[in-house]
Amino acid sequence: MEREEMIERFVKFFREYTEEEEPLYLGKIKDLLTVTPKRSVTINWMHLNSYDPELANEILEHPEEGIGAAEDAIQIILREEFLREDLPRIHARFHNLPETLLVKDIGAEHINKLIQVEGVITRVTEIKPFVSKAVFVCKDCGNEMVVTQRPYEGFTVIKKCEVCGSKNVTLDVDKSSFVNFQMFRIQDRPETLKGGQMPRFIDGILLDDIVDTAMPGDRVLVTGILRVVQERREKTPVFRKILEVNHIEPVSREIEELEITPEDEQKIRELAKRKDIVEAIVDSIAPAIYGYREVKKGIALALFGGVPRTLPDGTRLRGDIHVLLVGDPGVAKSQILRYVSNLAPRAIYTSGKSSSAAGLTAAAVRDEFTGGWVLEAGALVLADGGYALIDELDKMSDRDRSVIHEALEQQTISISKAGITATLNARTTVIAAANPKHGRFNRMKPLFEQIDLPPTLLSRFDLIFVLVDEPDEKLDSEIARHILRVRRGESEVVTPKISHELLRKYIAYAKKNVHPVISEEAMEEIEKYYVRMRRSAKKGSENEGIRPIPITARQLEALIRLSEAHARMRLSPIVTREDAREAIKLMEYTLRQIATDETGQIDVTILEVGQSARKLSKVERILDIIEKLQKTSEKGAHIDDILEEAKKFGIEKQEAREIIEKLLQQGQIYMPETGYYKLL
Repeated sequence: MEREEMIERFVKFFREYTEEEEPLYLGKIKDLLTVTPKRSVTINWMHLNSYDPELANEILEHPEEGIGAAEDAIQIILREEFLREDLPRIHARFHNLPETLLVKDIGAEHINKLIQVEGVITRVTEIKPFVSKAVFVCKDCGNEMVVTQRPYEGFTVIKKCEVCGSKNVTLDVDKSSFVNFQMFRIQDRPETLKGGQMPRFIDGILLDDIVDTAMPGDRVLVTGILRVVQERREKTPVFRKILEVNHIEPVSREIEELEITPEDEQKIRELAKRKDIVEAIVDSIAPAIYGYREVKKGIALALFGGVPRTLPDGTRLRGDIHVLLVGDPGVAKSQILRYVSNLAPRAIYTSGKSSSAAGLTAAAVRDEFTGGWVLEAGALVLADGGYALIDELDKMSDRDRSVIHEALEQQTISISKAGITATLNARTTVIAAANPKHGRFNRMKPLFEQIDLPPTLLSRFDLIFVLVDEPDEKLDSEIARHILRVRRGESEVVTPKISHELLRKYIAYAKKNVHPVISEEAMEEIEKYYVRMRRSAKKGSENEGIRPIPITARQLEALIRLSEAHARMRLSPIVTREDAREAIKLMEYTLRQIATDETGQIDVTILEVGQSARKLSKVERILDIIEKLQKTSEKGAHIDDILEEAKKFGIEKQEAREIIEKLLQQGQIYMPETGYYKLL
């Protein structure tokens, strides 16, 4: 199609295309210079296709000429409307193409065609000025030569004057035209990849008013022309793909990957009416794994999640529920995580052993194209709005593990690397698994002492489940029979009550459409429980230095999130008293497992500090005894005197020895001579 004909057809389309009997694009073009000045007109390709299919096809096949013709048509309309010649150049940006490709589907057949690609942004470069029109001036004769530059090609330089042949030619920056330039990398979404597939990526170029439209971790729909550039240092005739972006649009933060049809919605609504819906959902999670009802319920609540809220002062309260599974080897922790990674609508699975701090958060890397430093998003950033499943959490180094703290509570990741300071969103639900300190749990020691994770990290998980492998004849027989039946192919054993695909859609639908509000009854139930638990700390603890704290505001927040998630499982817009009771029951179950002190009382100080309040009081008491006794002798406090004094305060000899040993390891006391101790 000739350029002139294309321009005429575009002018006709812009003038005549109407929506609800109002000219759609003519109004957009008129508003360009009057309301808020803009430099782009967004055109829906489907509108063009319904009006002029031949022209719409021309845009796909010959995008450079087609987009140029559309921009010329916009200039014609602007001149007629405003009767001015000094009008800025307006971009025509097309979206909603007939086919959306994944990065791995882009091939040689798409070169120089207009394509639409969906993926997740993994890196973004800084904004730099790009010389779109370079003006070269001959210093001898004053001749000016204009060269239009292409962003995906090298800089075209004029070395010799066209008029006098002089080589004294320089670039005139003042007369040249510059626009903003930015590069980004788009990668296939993790959930679109089958097991074992490497995620493919493609670099894209953003120019002028569409720079800084998206951040690392954002899911985007990009329209652009596929260009090819010869690989550097390559002797083979191989080219690198680059997308010259025409339009970029961040995809909704909601779980948009699953298409829920009206029939699906009908099924979901019918399912929610079942009286045993909560039980059915729990039974449908990892049915091949026998038992673990409480664990499965906790994971189900994490999948549905609470409701995030932003307060008027800008404070954000998270809705995501974080779950930690700590257990002996062979209790199916990894199997549960793997199942959840396939079930959750947007999940990223990673193993702590093979994950670095940069791999979880963001890495500063050199960009091959521009040579500058860029941020590359890690697993927690890519899982924004979804689920991050971290296996082998205990195998991570302390330095790498420390980066998770901010992501768990503030749900952001702050980066200061290579001169780049940025805060990225990590609004993700973390479900993690870890092994005990010495490989297996020792039933003779308190469980919390055997978890090789810092208290600061433990306290940020809403639910912590301890899975202990203990011989039990009846249970062992049931597990063995279940595994044998699964292996024999008895499908009814592993058939979930709700099909895998329907449950995925049910979760996605609930998260997107159901936002429960806490009823007065539920508030009353949670408040009553919180006050009762706090009151129980006072009993019998008047003579103790540091009192046990059975529950803190952190657990109160967790109870609210769990109650909201329980209501969401039923697609209920209201959190009822029953939802609150179920949340309390589950919270109490996990606290009894992990945060019970020597007397059997719940004490969350164990999670916050790593020791129970009673133990802390005893440690303080021993330190006081050493301080008092070391003044009576130059050598320091003798071990026998310390043990004798400790006994007066009800601390047994064995326990006192253990405390002294620990204080010595921590460097709070030292031994000037065998059997004598002093404070540092």
